[in-house]
Amino acid sequence: MLEQKLIDENIKNIIQNIDKAAKKSGRSLEDITLIAVSKTVDVESMKYIYQKGFNNFGENRVQELTKKFTQFDDKVNWHFIGHLQRNKVKYIVDKVKLIHSVDSIRLLKEIDLQAKKIGRQIPVLVQVNVAKEESKFGIKTNEIKDFMREAVNYSNIIIKGFMMIAPYEEDPEKVRPFFMELREIYDKIKKKERHNIKMQYLSMGMTNDYTIAIEEGSNMIRIGTGIFGKRMYS
Repeated sequence: MLEQKLIDENIKNIIQNIDKAAKKSGRSLEDITLIAVSKTVDVESMKYIYQKGFNNFGENRVQELTKKFTQFDDKVNWHFIGHLQRNKVKYIVDKVKLIHSVDSIRLLKEIDLQAKKIGRQIPVLVQVNVAKEESKFGIKTNEIKDFMREAVNYSNIIIKGFMMIAPYEEDPEKVRPFFMELREIYDKIKKKERHNIKMQYLSMGMTNDYTIAIEEGSNMIRIGTGIFGKRMYS
């Protein structure tokens, strides 16, 4: 169990920062969904913040998500935010509220197939590699139009928006242009929604840059270290 006092202080600061950034962009605290990234975090610490009203958890690994899933009630919203292999889709498709990391048509096709088997329409986000970093997954911005054109063929998925992971910079101001670019694309796609493309979420911003992301239109942020402290890897 992580130190409760530290978690409380972290959450207090984050909420204040979200509120301030949201107001800068003409919105309110309630317009922003905060996902607690719980990778490697113990269940006791997760339950501690759950009892305080936080019910959105983001996991990067299929095995960890499925294990933790059994230890919470159905009021928890599970977000899969890591790179998803096609052969692992079947293990989470009945558990997640939102898959953030769809980065290929082949993956989209597999999610559609597994969703059909359980009679669900699965909400997903398209991961976009705006900065074109070789070390990160995601489609390029110039591939979005073709991706969306193909996506309308899969009726058991519903595209709810975009997700991006900005390059890490000590000064988060340096990544503001990437957030601005994806927001502009998001707005254009939103005007041309189709039957299974319903743009609702712009998942941008992590511990180091979430205030900048919110200022530039993000309505969903993913924070792990900022809440739980530095990761302890085994």
